[in-house]
Amino acid sequence: MGARTRLINLAVGPALMVLLTLLLPESVFTTFQSRAAIGTVAWMAYWWVTGPVDYAVTALLPIAVNAVLQITDMSTVVANYSSETIMLLLGASIVTVSWEETGLDRRIAAKLLGLIGSGFRSQLVFWLLLSVVLSSVLPNAVVCATVTPIALSMLKFVGEGNIAESRMGSRLLMYIAYGAGLGGLATPLGGAMNLVTVDYLQQLTGQEFMYVDWAIRFAPIMVVLLAITMAFMLRGVKKEETLGASKEFFQAEYAKMPPMAREEVVVLGLFVLATILAFTRQFYAGVLPGLKPAYVFIIAGILTFLVTRKQDGTRLMVWKSVQGKIIWELIFIFAGGLAVGTLISGSGAAANIGEAVSAAGLTGGFVTVLVIITLTLLLSDVTSNTATAAVAIPIVISIVQGFGENPIPYVYIASIGVNLSFMLPTSVRAIPVGHGLPPKIMLKEGWKITLVVIACCTVLSYVLMTWWPAFSTV
Repeated sequence: MGARTRLINLAVGPALMVLLTLLLPESVFTTFQSRAAIGTVAWMAYWWVTGPVDYAVTALLPIAVNAVLQITDMSTVVANYSSETIMLLLGASIVTVSWEETGLDRRIAAKLLGLIGSGFRSQLVFWLLLSVVLSSVLPNAVVCATVTPIALSMLKFVGEGNIAESRMGSRLLMYIAYGAGLGGLATPLGGAMNLVTVDYLQQLTGQEFMYVDWAIRFAPIMVVLLAITMAFMLRGVKKEETLGASKEFFQAEYAKMPPMAREEVVVLGLFVLATILAFTRQFYAGVLPGLKPAYVFIIAGILTFLVTRKQDGTRLMVWKSVQGKIIWELIFIFAGGLAVGTLISGSGAAANIGEAVSAAGLTGGFVTVLVIITLTLLLSDVTSNTATAAVAIPIVISIVQGFGENPIPYVYIASIGVNLSFMLPTSVRAIPVGHGLPPKIMLKEGWKITLVVIACCTVLSYVLMTWWPAFSTV
């Protein structure tokens, strides 16, 4: 980027923020704070896409803006930079640094390439489906934080580790994040946002909502969404495109590797144990309520510093060298996305949007379905999925009850947008960006898939609501 272009981009970001703060209609955004929060989103989005400063620097803007304008309570903003998810990402980063120190990353990469093959289409399909399946029963952040480093090890092995410069690496990591978001819709176990929805459904009916009923009702939507995502992911990818040599070559490379050293076994064991504990949280939560997935990975990260090398007894991990290999940018970008979401919800901007929709005179049917999906999906892009659910679901219920229809199918429909988002590096989408994916690539891909998802899910949801009785019950 030239110096002149950089200066222009630096100036446009805060200018957008000022303009929106001054010009957004007070009839919708009723307070200065809510308008400033929307302006901050625009500033961050512009800087993330154009890149006049490092992405991590942009991620600190919510603190700086809130310190000057007092949009919401600063403690809630700052808390995002040390949240449980941030601890999860830090712990996972430390553990995967130990892979590089032992050479385990190359062993894993060769094994995966030997099993799956180097065909880029098959690699994309494998990693997408893996993310979808795992995130259907696990929090999206846990899935993305554990799957991404494994895929990255493979990409480094074949010379595609510079994600910013790798078309294949960028697409693969981006769709791991998209898959993690998509899989979250499949069951209530996919994330806290779904549990918020379940709670409202139980309040509406006065009876327990069975998780299997959720899976049944969302099955046709999942099929359509998976088909859309797959089509976008594979378009432009030729059948002959590969990540390198043949499957047989990588199998031979793996066979040449020496037996696993003790330290390799230990660090692999720590990662596997941490992942299993994260997956099986429900079985020990009553005994160890504080041992959440985030802290499991922090403990695993600490334990890697106790490992010594078998051949000379030296320490495997020393903080002075490890800190330079932790991807701090990933951690700050994720936190910045959470923090700007706090500005949106804490300032009342999200509630203002909901009130504007309530006053729009919706009367049910196709248009109402379109508005609900569009609103929830776009809101999920600028704040957390859980915050979107907490704000949007009660508003949807209120709107539908106001025009006298059954709110249950509309709650299901709102859950689609609550779970999905594609354009900005907020929530799990910060993970591929933290590993080098330029946000402008995500935005370029994301707005297209967003439009298609809105159109297809609006039509499908309306059809289900109109002709499938089960979609109107719990």
